[in-house]
Amino acid sequence: MRMLLKNKKRKKSKVINTIIVIFIFLVLFIIIFINYYSNKSRDVLMAYAEAETRKLTVLVINKAITKQMSDSWADDIFDIVYNDKGEIVLIDFNSKNSSKILSTMTSLIELNLRAIEEGKIDMLELPLNSLDAYDMDLLDKGIITYIPFGMVTGSILYNLGPKIPVKLSLVGDVVTGFSTDVTEYGINNALIKLMIDVKVDTRIILPIISEEINIDASIPIAMKVVQGKIPDYYMNGFSSRSNISN
Repeated sequence: MRMLLKNKKRKKSKVINTIIVIFIFLVLFIIIFINYYSNKSRDVLMAYAEAETRKLTVLVINKAITKQMSDSWADDIFDIVYNDKGEIVLIDFNSKNSSKILSTMTSLIELNLRAIEEGKIDMLELPLNSLDAYDMDLLDKGIITYIPFGMVTGSILYNLGPKIPVKLSLVGDVVTGFSTDVTEYGINNALIKLMIDVKVDTRIILPIISEEINIDASIPIAMKVVQGKIPDYYMNGFSSRSNISN
């Protein structure tokens, strides 16, 4: 009788131990699965949010510059020095005019990006219909777009599940600068292409995670053909930093 009781206790003990081991492995599996899936979800959501943030930011930069673009910029910005033979010896920037144009552009870009960030759509200074591809009701709430959580499944269920809002926030100042490209054009002529380079640091904000990204954009604004050979030296950069207080 005692032997039977002992055998029953041993069997019961083995069953309990087996259940405990299975439970521990199950908990570990769940933790590993959740960790893997959360990392995968984060990567997918952040990649989509980054793409949307870059697209909107570059669009706002482009449209802000287009709104202020002038046909006379090339003449206002460049100082071209010729020698007595009519050859170009120096292409430089007119500091006064360059500073004024860059300051205006920098302030306008930041004003529009902050308006997007804060949901103040009525403060946007962009050409008409610039943001027709976006939901203005969402932008009015400071939301760029919604991401369906089902997107992380990578299947036909991508459009299902809760919708995750994506917001952007400026980090630091907007930095702008001119860059040029001077090439031969025809016989004894030079073609000067003028671009505005913009650097913006933004933070992508999702409900649980956020991440900083750097966005660079180079927008062509003017071309100018000048007579004379390309000089050995020309100034290729002039930059300005935003002076708008955060």
